[in-house]
Amino acid sequence: MLAKRIIPCLDVKDGRVVKGINFQGLQDVGDAVELGRRYALEGADELVYLDISATLEGRNTFAVLVSRVAEAINIPFTVGGGIRSLDDASRLLDAGADKITLNSAAIARPQLIEEIASKYGRQFVVVAIDAKSGPDGRWMATTHGGSRPTDKELFSWAKEAQERGAGEILFTSMDHDGTRAGYPCPVYAALSDALSIPLIASGGAGSVADIAAVLTIGKADAALAASIFHYGQYTVAQVKKELAQAGIPVRL
Repeated sequence: MLAKRIIPCLDVKDGRVVKGINFQGLQDVGDAVELGRRYALEGADELVYLDISATLEGRNTFAVLVSRVAEAINIPFTVGGGIRSLDDASRLLDAGADKITLNSAAIARPQLIEEIASKYGRQFVVVAIDAKSGPDGRWMATTHGGSRPTDKELFSWAKEAQERGAGEILFTSMDHDGTRAGYPCPVYAALSDALSIPLIASGGAGSVADIAAVLTIGKADAALAASIFHYGQYTVAQVKKELAQAGIPVRL
């Protein structure tokens, strides 16, 4: 079995890492470069940096910060937020990012996935889906930092993104984000079965048991977490050690 990845997520606003609950009530938790360096030293497999205000504010993603991160760490990292064109993606690649993640712009113009994948390869493209469950039990994607509902259903949109060239799907449960109450594992398991590309789980990590559950029961290939790392509840090394002790393959 392939090693499961542990990926700290750093939501960035105005150059600082922030964290909220259900995408609301953001608090400052530290410097983006310093936190990234710390997680890399602790053994993170990858990092994800999301410029959470870029799309809402209609500005380009933070290429200057990306170049500083690239100089400071020696592990792969993914960057997202406000990427609306092939030029935006190229700028971030040139700045040192290993992958880019698309969300709002991919829903607005799905061909963007194909354009970037055809130029750089699908391994460069992560499609992020921020979804919440509705009264009918269907999970519907949102855009603009979770502030705008769409008519895109989670499973059909994830499969379309895969067909258009996405190399990975990053699904965040908005219902669980920041709550530390665990991931919705049955949804991840069903989505993993529906896809042939890696699935990254995000939203709800409160303990190593939660992460273990989404990597086994939920069949996710990687677990994204923020609060438990930012607030010092666990180090990345502690999480990996406990997962290994539970028989889950990780890179120590």
